[in-house]
Amino acid sequence: MASFCVIIAAAGKSSRFKDMHFKKPFAILNGKAVWLHSAELFLKRSDVKQVIVVLAKEDQEEFAAKFGANVAIHGIDIASGGNERSDSVQNALAKVRDDIDYIVIHDAARPCIHEAMVDDVFNAGVEHGAAIPTIPVFSTLKKSLDGKTVDETVDRSHLYLAQTPQVFAKDILVDMYARRGDVQPTDEAQLAEMLGHRVAMVEGSHLNIKITKRADLDLAKVFLSALPKPRFDAPPHPFSEGDSLWR
Repeated sequence: MASFCVIIAAAGKSSRFKDMHFKKPFAILNGKAVWLHSAELFLKRSDVKQVIVVLAKEDQEEFAAKFGANVAIHGIDIASGGNERSDSVQNALAKVRDDIDYIVIHDAARPCIHEAMVDDVFNAGVEHGAAIPTIPVFSTLKKSLDGKTVDETVDRSHLYLAQTPQVFAKDILVDMYARRGDVQPTDEAQLAEMLGHRVAMVEGSHLNIKITKRADLDLAKVFLSALPKPRFDAPPHPFSEGDSLWR
């Protein structure tokens, strides 16, 4: 069985979330922190051998106070975030174990993933060496240079929205980051494309939203209730619920 390391990117600034108490990965969604919804799914998979959470340095003390015992029980590793997302991922790569075959990058702010989609992208990653979930663009796209008036309508044919989790063979991802130079890609697939790696696409989900603003939490609550029920093939984990330590 192939072995996977999941890197959960939670080091962003959350500047658009505008909450005085939380950054978006740590906001409370259905009784627990946003990042835990996806972390739980990965932790219960037998093929996931390592989970690394990337945190901004200023969040690490509070994170340890809230989740330190749980991190220790599950053997979760912590990496420090960088100035940009790709810097954070590169920091996490230094902590990936030698026995790992594939590396998964997932946005901590995407809590509405489900097992079937994860199965699909993991399998495609093993088959092709690089795979991401995507959904086609159905809405009409407008381009505006000043954000106030429309300059043109963009052809939406052949356009897709990229999601996470994104899966890469470890040697491919390590090579990508060794060769990236000063490039700051918005996701790992962009870096793969720039360096000539073919990236397979699997069907994503319109429920797999990335929480950006406070109102997105309300959508996520609805979407979580619509997801397929998870398999219960592992003992329940001891992650605590509630938000008192994050206020």
